[in-house]
Amino acid sequence: MIYRVLNHLREAFRKCDLILLLLLVVTTVFGCFSIASATTASALGPVRYLMVQIGAAAAGVFCFVLVSSVDANFFSEHRLTLVLVNMGLLLLLIPFGTDNGSGNRSWLNFPFLPFDIQPAEICKITYVLIMASVMGARQNNLSSPVSIGHMLFHIGLTFGLNVLISGDMGVSLIFAFIFVFMTIGGGVSWFWYLLGGGVIAVMAPIAWQFFADYQKNRILILFDPNIDPLGIGPKYHSVRAMRSLTGGGLTGQGLFNGTRTQKNLLAAQHTDFIFAAIGEEMGFIGCAFAMLLLFLIIARCIWVGLRSPDYMRRLICFGAAGALVFQIIVNVGMCLGIMPVIGLTLPFISYGGSSLITLYTLLGLVSGVYARPTPPVHERYIRPPTLALRYY
Repeated sequence: MIYRVLNHLREAFRKCDLILLLLLVVTTVFGCFSIASATTASALGPVRYLMVQIGAAAAGVFCFVLVSSVDANFFSEHRLTLVLVNMGLLLLLIPFGTDNGSGNRSWLNFPFLPFDIQPAEICKITYVLIMASVMGARQNNLSSPVSIGHMLFHIGLTFGLNVLISGDMGVSLIFAFIFVFMTIGGGVSWFWYLLGGGVIAVMAPIAWQFFADYQKNRILILFDPNIDPLGIGPKYHSVRAMRSLTGGGLTGQGLFNGTRTQKNLLAAQHTDFIFAAIGEEMGFIGCAFAMLLLFLIIARCIWVGLRSPDYMRRLICFGAAGALVFQIIVNVGMCLGIMPVIGLTLPFISYGGSSLITLYTLLGLVSGVYARPTPPVHERYIRPPTLALRYY
C-alpha cells in the first residue's frame, strides 16, 4: 500500500509543472532569508520562525504535488461538497475563532493544534474551484441573468459570511478580486461590469456609514494630507515603511543591518511589512528581485491557463493568478502608502505557515492543469449535469 502511494506521488511529481515549482521554492528561500533578518531582534529569535516556515514549505511542496495529481473534473463533480466545506470552515469561526491580536476574528484556535488556521486562506482554493465549475457549466450562456445570478450567489455567500463572522474586510476582498479576474477572463459581457460599477457608486455612501472610524481613516489618509500630517496616527505604519524603503537606496544597508529592521521598529516587519524590510536591507535591487519572482509566478499561471484549450481549467489558472495579483498589489501598496493598511501578506515571502501551505496548494491546481490541459478522452463528451450541480 505504501509502495503504491509513493509510486503515485513519484509519477505525479514527474508530470507536475517543475518550472512553476522551482519558482515557488526560489521565492520561498528568498523569503526565508528576509524573515531571518526581520526576526533577529524579536524575542523568539529567527530560528523558531525559520523552522515553521521551512516546515510549512516542505508541507506545501507535498500538497502541490498531491493536488496536481488530481484531475480538475473531480473537483467540478463535487462542487456542492466544496460549497459546504467553505460554509463549514467559516462557521467554525463562531465557536473557535480568535483574532490573534489583529482585531479580526479570522483564525481558528484548536487546543490540540500547535498553530492557528485561517479558514479564508483555504476558502480561496475552494472558491476558485467553485467559480470555475459554475462558469464551466454555463459557458454557453455565461452573460445571461441566470448565470450572473448564480455567480453572484457564490461570491455573496463566501464574501458575506467571512465579513459578517470575522470582520476581516481585507481578506474578504480577495474573493471579490478573484471573482472579477475570473469573470473577465471567462468572457462575461462588459454590460454587467458597467451595471455593477453603477450599483457600487450608489451603494458606497450608504456602506460608508457602517465603517468604523479607523477604517474610514485608513482610506481618507490616502487622499487628504491634512489627516495625521505628523505621521503619528493612522499614517504611522505607512510612514515608517516608506522611511525604511527610501533608506535602503539602490543596494540597501545590508542583510541583518537595517537601521529600523534590526531594532524591530517596523510593525509586522516579518509579515505585512516585509517588503519595507527588504527595501531597507536589500535596497531597490532586492525589491525588484522579489517583484520579478512574483511576476514570473503569475505569468506562469496565466501561460498555463492560455495553453489549456479547456475552459474550466483555464479559469482555474486565472483565478489563482488573480488571488496573487490582488495580494501583491495591496501588500506593496501598503508599504508605499498608496493602499490602505488591511493586513495582507506578501505571497511566498512573508512569514506564515498556513498561508504558505495554502498558496502552494492553490498553485498545485495550476500544476494539475499543466499536467492535464484537457479532460481525459473518455470524459470529453459532456455528461448531463446532476440536479445538485445544475442549481447549486
